[in-house]
Amino acid sequence: MRKIKVAPFMPTEVEVNEISANRAEIIAYPFESGYAVTLAHPLRRLILGSSIGYAPISIKIEGAAHEFDNIRGMHEDVAVFIINLKNIRFKIKDESDRVELKYSFSGHKEVSAQDLNNNQVEVVNGNLPLATLNEDAVLNFTVVIAKGIGYVPSEDLRDEVEVNSIALDAFFTPVRRANYKIDNVLVEDNPNFEKIIFDIETDGQIGPVEAFTNALEVMSKQLSVFNTVLNLDISSAPAKRSGDEGELKLYMQTVDALGLSARSFNSLDRAGIKYLGELVLMRENEIKEIKNLGKKSLDEITECLLEHGFGPDFELADVTRMNLVKKIEQLKV
Repeated sequence: MRKIKVAPFMPTEVEVNEISANRAEIIAYPFESGYAVTLAHPLRRLILGSSIGYAPISIKIEGAAHEFDNIRGMHEDVAVFIINLKNIRFKIKDESDRVELKYSFSGHKEVSAQDLNNNQVEVVNGNLPLATLNEDAVLNFTVVIAKGIGYVPSEDLRDEVEVNSIALDAFFTPVRRANYKIDNVLVEDNPNFEKIIFDIETDGQIGPVEAFTNALEVMSKQLSVFNTVLNLDISSAPAKRSGDEGELKLYMQTVDALGLSARSFNSLDRAGIKYLGELVLMRENEIKEIKNLGKKSLDEITECLLEHGFGPDFELADVTRMNLVKKIEQLKV
């Protein structure tokens, strides 16, 4: 039998499974039917499109006028060299949005991505090849690394690069993969609740959990425009608690530790009420009906609940209520 609701069910559980250094599963549940995909789809797009990464946006190679040129003593054409460079993933070590790096190599050498590490940038995939040099080769180049999101074609960057520099297509996105699936999950004998399982993999510039939290932050900021325009105050909504073990300890405080007067404590004790959580579960009229509980004691208990953050607008999440009832039943067996 379906219950009448005045608000959608609030998910309470989040799990993070780290599969590797750059891959993780982020699981959240339980959602009302249909709510999981409503949240998962835009989050996936934000993970892919708004995660901040770093990419080379221009290069100036001494002795090369354009990307179809050749460098004496270098086995690769300039075009191949540039492709190899764009596959290298950098991280700017400080908070700069852009850095200019100068490199010089000469003589017989296999130049790889790790050779580009310095005090300004870190290369996260250092095993990639960059260039093969002969004994008489001299390779001097300057590359600009910038911070950004998404993809920016070289045509859009031509006005930003120096004269005689080659503008590069910039692949900023550090996320290699962001997928999700939705499974059903059972809540109070109802099998129609949903679980979101995100599978996120990055290239190492940022971690998968960081990519996910960045997407959440972007979504929150984008939605905040409605708060400004419509004068909404979402923070005034009734609080809900998650129901985890740490929180349940709060509800498991015994009433004799609440500092109540002897009269109030005795009334609760005779009614078999031993824990703060039992009072939180009760409605105001149920507390009023406790035998031998006078108005002064009722006011004292109400004030005590208020001091612990359980005012008249407080609302327990459904899963928290279920877990709390089970916990109290176990303790009273």
